[in-house]
Amino acid sequence: MDRIRSDRRGPVAILTLDRAKLLNAIDSATLESLRDHCADLARDGSVRAVVITGAGRAFAAGADVAEMRGHTPSEAQSFSRLGHAAFASLEALAVPTIAAVNGVALGGGCELACACDWIYASHKARFGQPEVNLGLIPGFGGTSRLVRRVGVAWAKELVLSGESIDVETALRIGLVNRAFPPDELLDAAVRAAEMIATKSQVAIAQAKRVIQAGQGADPHVAHTLEQAAFGIISASEDRNEGMDAFLGKRDPKFPGR
Repeated sequence: MDRIRSDRRGPVAILTLDRAKLLNAIDSATLESLRDHCADLARDGSVRAVVITGAGRAFAAGADVAEMRGHTPSEAQSFSRLGHAAFASLEALAVPTIAAVNGVALGGGCELACACDWIYASHKARFGQPEVNLGLIPGFGGTSRLVRRVGVAWAKELVLSGESIDVETALRIGLVNRAFPPDELLDAAVRAAEMIATKSQVAIAQAKRVIQAGQGADPHVAHTLEQAAFGIISASEDRNEGMDAFLGKRDPKFPGR
């Protein structure tokens, strides 16, 4: 049985972690499924945005402890490597990705949310990296992506304390973009994705690539990447259509080229 359910709303793909009875605990099969779904999405030119959420009352309560308990050190490293590969495939998608965090997002769940471009959350959501409570550290990017989201000080507090935070705190520190009542969350995320789908996909893909590549780069390198992308995109049909529409006072119809 596939651990992730895939649905479509027009140009928006919705991936739902589907282990509700286990609070969507992330095991190897879940990671392999995510990696495979991302490969399919990368090949599907009709997909303009992706929303990821969880079935039931949790987004994902963390990695599957029952599976991890039997790991040897070598197997644990392989599990971490698989998690990094799956989340990197999500992060590498050319289209925007939105995490719709409907409940707890702990450990691997928080790391999955951080691998998305931005995070919308239910008012009932909670976030945390509780691995130290199990004698572990984050294994799917929590020591790197979380730092880039909220800064070193808050990342250290979350990782070293193992304590979780509510959605109000997550909003205040910049982990979450927006919060919604539980019954409005998914629709809000899909509406945002649908809005993105009307934009130039060429511009979005280039902007996302430059933002991600520039995060860990020297400012001079980041600026050079932006300049090069700005030149490249100026040769696109989308750029011509966008400018012609602006000058003609009409809505653009981007061809995606």
